[in-house]
Amino acid sequence: MPGTTVLVVDDNATNLKLVRVLLTSEGYDVRTAADADEALGVLTEVSPRLILMDIQLPGMDGLELTRRIKANPVHAATTIVALTAYAMKGDQERILAAGCDGYLAKPIDTRALATLVEGYLRRPRGEESAP
Repeated sequence: MPGTTVLVVDDNATNLKLVRVLLTSEGYDVRTAADADEALGVLTEVSPRLILMDIQLPGMDGLELTRRIKANPVHAATTIVALTAYAMKGDQERILAAGCDGYLAKPIDTRALATLVEGYLRRPRGEESAP
């Protein structure tokens, strides 16, 4: 879905650059934020169709940020996909309960990322799933 705005929220500069390069090369309009405050600032300027959300952010974590975004009527229908290295029992339920529409495991599979993002964008809003 070239031209679609995607916000990537991750405190790791390497991850931000990697995802931005991968998705920009596929035609996405990629915005980035290194923490919750920066992400909230970006959301005052654009309404992304998809947010890739790191769970472990400094200060406000990605799950609390997801809850705040989903509580705002302007962004409530935005698809949010958690980026997480968590693989513990119960983490999927916790991520989905916070309002995420799915999750992708870290490290990011660079060969599959664009296809996975496109899959999330093609789904009807509100349809939760895991990889």
